[in-house]
Amino acid sequence: MLVIIDGWGYRVEAAGNAIAAARKPSWDALWERWPHTTLAAAGEPVGLPAGQQGNSEVGHLNIGAGRIVYQDLTRINLAIDDGSFQRNPALLAAMTAARDGALHLVGLVSPGGVHSSSAHLTALLEMAKRVGVERVFIHAFADGRDEPPSSAAGYVKDLVDEIQRIGTGRIASISGRYYAMDRDKRWDRTERAYRTIVEAEGPTAPDPVAFITQSYARGINDEFLEPTRIVPPNGDPAPAIADGDSVIFFNFRPDRARQLSHAIVDERWEHFSRARRPRLKHFVTFTEYEKGLPAEVAFQDEPLAGVLAAVIADAGWGQFHTAETEKYAHVTYFLNGGREAPFPREERLLVPSPKVATYDLQPEMSAKPVTEVLLERLAGGRDRFYVVNFANPDMVGHTGVFPATVRAVEVVDEMLGRIAEAVLGSGGILAITADHGNAELKVDPENHPLTAHTQSPVPLIVAGAEDVTRLRDGGKLGDIAPTLLPLLGLRPSAEMSGDDLRS
Repeated sequence: MLVIIDGWGYRVEAAGNAIAAARKPSWDALWERWPHTTLAAAGEPVGLPAGQQGNSEVGHLNIGAGRIVYQDLTRINLAIDDGSFQRNPALLAAMTAARDGALHLVGLVSPGGVHSSSAHLTALLEMAKRVGVERVFIHAFADGRDEPPSSAAGYVKDLVDEIQRIGTGRIASISGRYYAMDRDKRWDRTERAYRTIVEAEGPTAPDPVAFITQSYARGINDEFLEPTRIVPPNGDPAPAIADGDSVIFFNFRPDRARQLSHAIVDERWEHFSRARRPRLKHFVTFTEYEKGLPAEVAFQDEPLAGVLAAVIADAGWGQFHTAETEKYAHVTYFLNGGREAPFPREERLLVPSPKVATYDLQPEMSAKPVTEVLLERLAGGRDRFYVVNFANPDMVGHTGVFPATVRAVEVVDEMLGRIAEAVLGSGGILAITADHGNAELKVDPENHPLTAHTQSPVPLIVAGAEDVTRLRDGGKLGDIAPTLLPLLGLRPSAEMSGDDLRS
């Protein structure tokens, strides 16, 4: 059984460390008893630029692939560097068509590199200027989770400066990602963003930076900025997305871009009423957000071959993947290398995440129901391989509320104890790891709450494999599958270039 604890980084220092502050007898006993090591989960060892924090998508891709997977962020950066970005057929077609209408650039304005990159938006503006698009409107989303909670004012000011330098573009609206990037089917949130961006409804503000700083003064940080149109004093309001326009959604990570994309272009949309649905000339997404979404994709990607789940399937074994809503895509689509459909004899079960505004209000999330589902499946004896994700340390950690994050860690520890008893008691092998750091560092150098992921390594424990006495240091997430498969009597696939960490 492979247990992936989201956001459980490894850090020795106790200050600001919710994992160190938590009471976790199950974890401590497993760490003490069984071979363990730490793995790189950020930067170049997982296919990201050096110094770039890890994230759930990247982590699960590398774990499942058994090798370094070069990420969309890296691929797009390389396209900008070698000039092919400016010749990208999907982007070029959208911009050329927009010379007769308007171009709308939609996405997260942040240098964070988790869902988007400000450098990519700059490249789009420079391309629009070169192509001759005169009417360019930016619908900016504020972060506050993968970046500090009050950093958007600075990032938007930087964007304003870039607009002036390049000579094209205008900020038309601002929305916190809580609304514009919901992925948990909270349709009321998506609706708020849609009404602002597409139907030009809702509150207005004269200046984007002033709007953000005034929101801070009212206790509203970046993630929760209310969807607002930017209407300069004595100026024309930016138009809504209209018939004949082109839209480029420049988030490269799919999961939090899907709902709004469907609302804009899906003819069969039924989750809230739309006063109008513009007939666009082009709707371009940086990557493929979802099969069947009516969009042109700028940077196509092929599913990875030879992933962990494929090796299990090729052996004719049953396998079971489960998680709650927030991380379900990660133990299915991402872990399986970008493959939507299950492999033969792979079964999946989604456990709904609780419907709360923020997870510090319920740090238990759905850890207990996930565990119940998993243990019931284990008792049935139908499968040879199991994978489960616990979302709590990451999702609660993103709130920046330290006591709640401590509680999240303790809840997961309780579930680990139950799982370890069941797996080890039946003679199975239990591997426990994480996809990236978060809960181990919850304050910044000024002692302010930290909501973002970290560059910390993550732990790996292999319990129940009596012939494994030691795990080598210096590994990475892509070494997990090549280490575990031989313990099951299976050979890693030819595509797996990761190392076997057994000594």
